[in-house]
Amino acid sequence: MNVMFRTRKLPTGAALALTALATVITLVLVLMHAPGAGAKSRPTVKVAQTMVGKILVTSSGRTVYAFTKDGRNTDRCITVSGCTGVWPMLTTSKKPTAGAGVKASLLGSIKLPHRTARQVTYAGHPLYTYSGDSGPATDYVGVSQFGGKWLALNASGVTVK
Repeated sequence: MNVMFRTRKLPTGAALALTALATVITLVLVLMHAPGAGAKSRPTVKVAQTMVGKILVTSSGRTVYAFTKDGRNTDRCITVSGCTGVWPMLTTSKKPTAGAGVKASLLGSIKLPHRTARQVTYAGHPLYTYSGDSGPATDYVGVSQFGGKWLALNASGVTVK
């Protein structure tokens, strides 16, 4: 017995709408489960050896980034639509902890407008993670996005490209 199945092609507009919906759902799921996206009571920043050299990472080993558009102790990513969704701020509700290789004197935090948590800083650089990273990935070091570049930091607080 021959069985034939008929398929129907969705109109272009419906296909685009379904694709957009799937993209939004995927992004929401990634952001909901992104480590570093929420405030940790006392995050630890440490140094790890990577392909680009020794750089700052979170206690779970995720690379932390500095945004070249930011000013000293000033977060500008928060003012750019969608920026903190892709580049979550490393936040804290207490003083951050200096892990292995990190200079405690360079570690601090800044108050963010309309937020209870504070953003962790290093040598005046507000710190972020990347929502797609897992571990000390360096694939996104030097990426241009949201009007600036995303760079890693070394233990001296100098950007690494």
